[in-house]
Amino acid sequence: MTDNINSFKDAFFALHRGLPRQGPGSDATTRHLLSQCGPLPERPRVLDLGCGPGRSALLLAAEAGEHGAEVTAVDLHAPFLEELRDAAAARGLGDRIRTVRADMGALGEAAPEGSADGPDGFEGFEGFADGSFDLVWAEGSAYLIGFDTALARWKRLLAPGGTLVLTECQWTVEEPSAGARAFWDEAYPLRTTGGNLAAAQAAGYRVLGVHHLPDSDWAEYYGPLAERVESHPGGADPATAAALAGAREELALRSRHGHEYGYTGYVLRPVTAGDGGAWPARPETPADVAAVRAVNLAAFETPLEADLVDALRADDAWVPGLSYVAEGPDGSVAAHALLTVCRVDGARALALAPVAADPALQRSGAGSSVVRAVLAAAKERGESLVLVLGHPEYYARFGFVPASHFGIRAPFEVPDEAMMALVLDDSVPVPAGTIGYPAPFGV
Repeated sequence: MTDNINSFKDAFFALHRGLPRQGPGSDATTRHLLSQCGPLPERPRVLDLGCGPGRSALLLAAEAGEHGAEVTAVDLHAPFLEELRDAAAARGLGDRIRTVRADMGALGEAAPEGSADGPDGFEGFEGFADGSFDLVWAEGSAYLIGFDTALARWKRLLAPGGTLVLTECQWTVEEPSAGARAFWDEAYPLRTTGGNLAAAQAAGYRVLGVHHLPDSDWAEYYGPLAERVESHPGGADPATAAALAGAREELALRSRHGHEYGYTGYVLRPVTAGDGGAWPARPETPADVAAVRAVNLAAFETPLEADLVDALRADDAWVPGLSYVAEGPDGSVAAHALLTVCRVDGARALALAPVAADPALQRSGAGSSVVRAVLAAAKERGESLVLVLGHPEYYARFGFVPASHFGIRAPFEVPDEAMMALVLDDSVPVPAGTIGYPAPFGV
C-alpha cells in the first residue's frame, strides 16, 4: 500500500513539475493580500508554508516591507525547494530566502534543506520558536492540514502584531449542486465565507481583510495544467494513469461547477485584550432587543440614538444580520453597532450608526470588537462601501478615511475629517455625491 501511495505521489509531482503555479493564484492577488496586512517592519520575517516552487516567496522577498523581506520557505517536496533556490539566485534574492524541508503541520520536526533524508536528517533542528515571524503566509496550502488546524497550529509562530495570510477553497453559493458536493464532500469538505470567518474569530483572530480570488487566478493554474495533461503521452504505468485521471476529473469539475466554489484569501491577526479580543461579537437576536436599547440609553445623553435603532428596525433600510452585539464575560450585551442602507446620489452604501458601549466598559475594547465584527460581516455579504460620522482618530483604526477623498459629502455642515468612508470592495467603483440617509435619521 505504501509503495502504491509513493508511486502515485511521484507521478503526481512529475505531472506538475515546472508548472508556473501549483494552485489558483496570481501575483496581483499576492500583492492585494499583502496590502491588507497594514504596515510591516522594515524587513519583516516571513514564513511561507507549503511554498511549492516559491512564486509567493519570491514576490514577498522582493516587495514585503520597505526593503523586502527575509523569507523562510517550507515544503516537503525537495524538488520544489530546488526550483525556488535556483529562481531566487537568478533574481538576486538568494540571501533573502532560506528553504526548509519540513511538514508544515508538524513544524517541530523539520530538516534544514540539504540535510540527509530520514530520521537522522532532523537532528539538531527543533522547529520554529514561538513569535518567530511577523508574517505567516500560506497560499493554497492550508487545505493540506485543514483550515481550522492551520489557524490553531500557526498562531504561536506570530510575533506580537504579526499577521496570518492564507487562502482557502470554499463554496460561493448557499446550495451547491449534488455533483459539486459529490466531489468536495469526499475530497475536502468546504464551508462558505461566513463559516470560515466564524472559524477564524472562534480561533482568536480578528479579520483584517477578505479577498475572493477571481476566475483568472484559476486560469493561471489550470491553463498550463490542462495543456500538460492534453499533451501527455500517457503510458502503461498505473500511477501515471491515476495522476492523469485525477487531473482530468479536477479540470472537468471546474468546467461544470466552477461557479459554485472558489478560493478566498483571509488576512488575520490574533486578537489581544487591548484590541477587543476579550469581547466576542455576534449578530443580535430578538432576545437582545431590550439589552441593545439599554446600552444605547446608557451610552448617550438623550434617548435619540436608542429611538433611532428602534425606528430603523421597522424601516426598509434595515439589513438582517448587520446589527451586532459584543458580549461581556457573563453573556450580557456590552456594546452594539448597527449598519443600515443609505445612498450616495442613489448608489447603495451602508451607514454605521449608532455605535454604543456600556459606559462602564468604554475603552475596554468592547466597542472596537463589535465594530470590526459588523464590518467583517458586511464585507462577507458583498457590501462595498460604509460611511460613518464620528471621531476621526477612533474610526481611522478600522480603515476609514475622509469621505471627501472620494467626492462624498454629508447633507449637512460637518467637519471634513469627521465624515468618513471605508471601501470594503475595491473592485466596485466608489460613488461620488451627497449622502442620503434613511428617513428615521431625520435628515
